[in-house]
Formats: sequence, structure tokens, C-alpha cells
Amino acid sequence: MATVAVESEAPPILPPPPASPQISRPGPSPQKLQGYDFYRAVLGSPKYVVAPMVDQSELPWRILARRYGAQLVYTPMINAKMFCLNKGKKGHRDKYFDLSHGEEGGQADRPLIIQFCANDPEQLLESARALQDHCDAIDLNLGCPQEIARSGHYGAFLMEDWDLIYKLINVLHRELKVPVTAKFRVFPTIEKTVEYARMLERAGAQILTCHGRLREQRGQNSGLADWVKIRAVKEAVSVPVFANGNVLYHADIERCLAETGADAVMSAEGQLYNPALFAPAGTSVNADLEPLVSETKRTFDAGLHLPHADLALEYLEIVQGLKTPTSLSAVKGHLFKLLRPALARETDLRDELSKIRGPRSVERYVEVVREMKLRMDRDAKDAEGRPTEELIRLEPTTGLKILPHWLAQPYFRIPSSTTKNTSETETKRCYARPLSKAHQGDLQFLPSPARPA
Repeated sequence: MATVAVESEAPPILPPPPASPQISRPGPSPQKLQGYDFYRAVLGSPKYVVAPMVDQSELPWRILARRYGAQLVYTPMINAKMFCLNKGKKGHRDKYFDLSHGEEGGQADRPLIIQFCANDPEQLLESARALQDHCDAIDLNLGCPQEIARSGHYGAFLMEDWDLIYKLINVLHRELKVPVTAKFRVFPTIEKTVEYARMLERAGAQILTCHGRLREQRGQNSGLADWVKIRAVKEAVSVPVFANGNVLYHADIERCLAETGADAVMSAEGQLYNPALFAPAGTSVNADLEPLVSETKRTFDAGLHLPHADLALEYLEIVQGLKTPTSLSAVKGHLFKLLRPALARETDLRDELSKIRGPRSVERYVEVVREMKLRMDRDAKDAEGRPTEELIRLEPTTGLKILPHWLAQPYFRIPSSTTKNTSETETKRCYARPLSKAHQGDLQFLPSPARPA
């Protein structure tokens, strides 16, 4: 694959933010586009969006995602409080968003939305001001359901404090040069979810991403996202709405858009396990994609499922080609997700990956993945001539299809018990429903959770 070009010109030095931000200006800058004008003119009317994910939607992954059809990508969540601490210490802020090398937020990293979590309007404003020249919008995380968000009082644990949420969004709406957006989870009822979304719009959010799960739906009990509530939000507001949840396969994208009426689909785990999730089968998204597409002779469904070892090597090539350092925890996390279909078989390579440490880690990762590629190419060659139907297995409980182990594909696990808002009848219908060959893979089901923001 050709290496990606990245912007190497140093970014302009930003003036320091005022010690005490003034937040009394009556309205946003007249030059700042809003709502659908912003969505169309600045973002280019994206339909395929990669979610903000802790330690996973970092720069190299964003570049890879765009090669395979992603039209808008978010950064990992940045904690505004932590970003503000030790701001005078050299290199402190680069741990969250690297400005020193000029690649994050550069030409190869657009369109881009930077996400923050916060519970203090002044801290949020100071942090957002420092990065507003390096993105197209600032997003407020109102959806993180993890325990760290509970203890830090941010994300989905602000859902009861509407006054604070209004202030957080409104100060950015009035003070920033770029628009503010918000990503949130739903309430148990449609009525309260709609009321909540309208409040976010009144506060100044120019795009709303609705994750159709409750705050309690996480981890092993993620369950199903509620597309009915997402549709209700879409019909109740006048700004663009992104739908988040229940997308495993490419065919799920159009079904989600049709059932929710949303302007775009946002994917988290589904895209982590198959970065080509947004690419249709048998077609090129760009010139870099063409060689791998031509090598993929079989079509398993509506989407593109490339050899995972090739995708992993491409990702590592991007990591090595950037000046911006990439967290080794992010690299390892991506490799374990990408290669997962084969790691249960190739246990020696799984053990090698888990043991890699130290300054030559990326080079050693490359060596392991190259060996994985040799083994996967061998298995794919052995399968030549066999009918495609023989290479697909159906998971007996869910009816979801499992593709050959050398291909990138979604990962899912069956919850130990149903979530509170999922009836036994619905669970059986969704998990055990037999699927026709034309729709295998279209099931509404969430992959094993990573940590979407």
C-alpha cells in the first residue's frame, strides 16, 4: 500500500487563553456556519462516521479509516480538566492532541471533530480554544457510561444535570470559532429522550449524535440500541442527527439510515474489527485500496472484508510513517481486534503479541503480523475452489455469520442476561431469528465493547 501523505508544516502558535474566560457575548460569530450549512459546506455531508474511542481513534487509525470509506472521524475523548492541568509543562498537552509535529488536525486529518468531556464550563472553554484551529468542530461527550465517568462526573453521568449541560454547550456555541456538537445516550422513555435532545439543540449543539442505548447498557449487558428513539430525536430537532448503535455489517448501514431517518451512521466497535466496514464489496474506495480489492475474489456480503493481516500491516506502516508518536497500548489494542478471528488458532502468535514491550515494539509487531499473513495466505489458498457457502458458519444462537478466519469481521458476544429494557421475547427474536442468505449479517447486535466515548 502506498504511504499516506501527512501535513508536516508546523501549526501556528496560538495565543494563550485568557486567565478568566469572558462568556457574556450574545451570540456566535456571524462567520461560523451552523446546522445543515456546517454539515454540508464544511464536513461535506458525511454518511459514514467513526466514533470517538478511548485510545483507539488515534491519528494512524483515523488515516486508515479514511482510506476505507470513513468520511468523518472523531478523536479519542480528551478530559478538559486534565488538559488544563500543568498546561505550562512542555509536552503535556501533546499527550492528548499532538501539536508539535503538525500532523494531527492537518490536511490528511480532516474533516475532524475533537471530543472533550467536562463538567466545568471555563475549563472546557479554555481547552477547546487551544485546539479549535486544528479541527472542524468540538464535541461534548455526554455518553460515556464507564465507572471512571461516574467518579469524574462527566459523560453519561451528567444526564440529570441539564442546567450544567446547557452551560457547557452554550459557552462553546457563543465563544468558539468552530461549531459545537454533542454525543449522548437515551433515557428510558421516548418523551424524555426527545426533550433532552431539544435542550441540547437550544444550547447550541449543531449536530447531535444519538447513541440508542441507556447509560446502564454497557459491557457484557450492552444489548440492543433503540433505533425508535433515534428516529424520534431526528424528527424532533432541526439539526443533523447521527445514529450510533447496532451496525455490524455494511448492509446494516442503509437499514439504520432508513429506520432512523438519521443523516449519518456512527460506528465504534464494528469499525474497529473491520476498518473497511464502510466500503462496499468489490469496489475501490481509493487508489490505495485497489490492490487488496482485486485480491479479494469472493463476496461474502454487501461489505468489504479484507484479509486482516494486510490491514494490520497497513496500519503499522502508517504508524511508522508518522512523526507523531502513537501510544503502544493503542497499537496493541488494534492488532488484537484486527487479528482476533485467527488468534484463537494461532496461539503462539497471540502469546508473542501479548509479550512485546520496549523501544522496538512496533518493529516486532510487524514481524509477528508478517508471520500471521503467511499463515493466513496459506489457509486462504487451501480454501480455493470451495463454495463460498461452505466457508461461512452461522453462530447458532444469534444467527450471525462467521466468515473465514483470515478475513476482518465483526466480533460479538452473547450477554449473560438480557438488559432491563430488553424483553425475553425481543431477545429471542433478535438473537435466534433465522436469517436469509440475503440478509445474514444484518442483525441488530453490538460487538464486544471496547470503550467508545
